[in-house]
Amino acid sequence: MLNFAVIGYGYWGPNIVRNVFAQKGAKVRAICDIDPKSLQKARDLYPHTPLTRDYKKILKSNHIDVVAIVTPVSTHYALAKMALEHGKHIFIEKPFTATLKEAEELIKIAQKNKLLIMVDHTFLFTGAVQKIKEIIDDNTLGELNYYDSTRISLGIFQHDVSVIWDLAPHDFSIINYVIKNKPLALTAQGMDHVGRGHENLAYITMYYSRNLIVHVNVNWLSPVKVRTTMICGKKKMLVWDDLEDDERIKIYDKGIDVNKKENIYKLKVDYRSGDMWSPHIEPGEALNKELRYFIQCLTSGKAPINDGHSGLKVVHMLEKAEYSLKNKGKLVKF
Repeated sequence: MLNFAVIGYGYWGPNIVRNVFAQKGAKVRAICDIDPKSLQKARDLYPHTPLTRDYKKILKSNHIDVVAIVTPVSTHYALAKMALEHGKHIFIEKPFTATLKEAEELIKIAQKNKLLIMVDHTFLFTGAVQKIKEIIDDNTLGELNYYDSTRISLGIFQHDVSVIWDLAPHDFSIINYVIKNKPLALTAQGMDHVGRGHENLAYITMYYSRNLIVHVNVNWLSPVKVRTTMICGKKKMLVWDDLEDDERIKIYDKGIDVNKKENIYKLKVDYRSGDMWSPHIEPGEALNKELRYFIQCLTSGKAPINDGHSGLKVVHMLEKAEYSLKNKGKLVKF
């Protein structure tokens, strides 16, 4: 039996606790939060689970195997470091850390102590993203031309980070998972409309080899909620609307065929318009799948796909995007 402790019972913490309790071979042995109201909510649902406001008590406990850190990113490094130094595996909310240097140090500590890190990139375990990876891997779309993601809504204005650090980790983790190539450079532009020092909308463009371009639009100040990704390949095109109940993914047999034998003044472009179909997507709550997979990794000792190195790559991209954002869209190379 793996004994979990959860630090942070605010917005996402209750989902972690509920899904750990749903796993065979795991149990939540302690819940920690500094807010008495949050602890009262936990007490109402889990009256037999110990509660505390003292995170050090949990991190130093000999009865805890895994610590789930579900707190603001500014606290991730200190909590994760203490947990790892006391022999605890960690499950940590995205983004992994606030800096690349912090991520590198936590990975070293985990490797030294033979412990696992899983970064909560939940979208990787959705049926939609797993299907998209399958479709790209089997070359259904062909060589990719572009990847365009829109993640906007009238969202919560975070007090400590920009919209890039809040929303873009979802997109960056998905992009790194489904696209094999690594980005060569990026540029980011955005705006702070409320004067708090953190941009509430941003446009990020990443450049890859072989004519692939990736664009990510994140925004807290939109009148509508949109969660749409378009992926264009030379063979076919894919649209993923995460707000759709049915036909969440649609594949279009549409595109262009260019006759390169013609000279530049007579370039011929033929348009192709075929069928559209929607593949079956495996149902199930992504977080439940993710935690089940984490328990399997803990039992086998196998590194998860969303380990510390995966989290580090996302933090690296976030740092590059934030630097470009603060320097008026300067092109930044990886």
